[in-house]
Amino acid sequence: MSPSTQLAAARPTSDRDVPPAGAQEPAGHPDGVRATARIRAVHNGRVTTLPQLRSDGPFHLRRMRTDGNAATVGIIGAMSAPLGGDRLTLDITAEDRAELEITTAAATLALRGPTTEAATYDVRLTAGEHARLRWLPQPLISAAGSNLRQTYTVELAATSRFVLREEQLLGRAGEEPGHLVSRILVHRAGRPLLDQRTAYGSPEPGWDGPAVLNRHRAVGQLLVVDPRLDIRRDAVLLGEGTKDGCAVLAPLANGPALLATAVAPTTSTLRELLDEAHAHALAR
Repeated sequence: MSPSTQLAAARPTSDRDVPPAGAQEPAGHPDGVRATARIRAVHNGRVTTLPQLRSDGPFHLRRMRTDGNAATVGIIGAMSAPLGGDRLTLDITAEDRAELEITTAAATLALRGPTTEAATYDVRLTAGEHARLRWLPQPLISAAGSNLRQTYTVELAATSRFVLREEQLLGRAGEEPGHLVSRILVHRAGRPLLDQRTAYGSPEPGWDGPAVLNRHRAVGQLLVVDPRLDIRRDAVLLGEGTKDGCAVLAPLANGPALLATAVAPTTSTLRELLDEAHAHALAR
């Protein structure tokens, strides 16, 4: 039931894998948007502040009201994106002891655009010592004809806490999905923690077959990294025996981390499965 693992008003291409550090990025399509938005959270001794909140291109960043000491930023889509040929980057840092949560106002819709070339959407997440960083966006929708390569690059300190939720809907109602390639690359304390690549839609072979999605069209993952986790237990299977999808919550080998992978017929059911997996993780 798990995805195959191999390792959102106007308007680039990359290799199938993330280019090595220092490599020159492709220029992208001339009609594509090139944008980098940045968020930096700092703890001032009392609360978390946001000295850098730089919107760009389709990313309009808005500081949200919170009751506690944490900071929350909402990302509002200022234009249709990502479209074919776009090169979009979010660079997010929670410095030492900062507490930051990122969400989006609506789902991100990947569309074909003026070219069939791939769009790239790179999310770079960094958490310092004793920082807490939560990436909780709304789903990504892979519309027919789209071509998107999404990458999460995560750098965590040894004492940081981190949550990443990824939800993908493969095609809108009554349509086939586009081509979607997603990679999650996580380092903790300078050591590799997770390197996972998933790919759906034509021309990927067997992506909706019984060994991968079994014709489900909503797929997601939840990664929880926390030094306080008890990861000595076995994997947990959620939703077993139903036709409404299922999820597996399993420990990772190189750190205090749990990874849930879920498939479901709808995004609402997918969210329920990931929420259940998160509750199991917190209980540990």
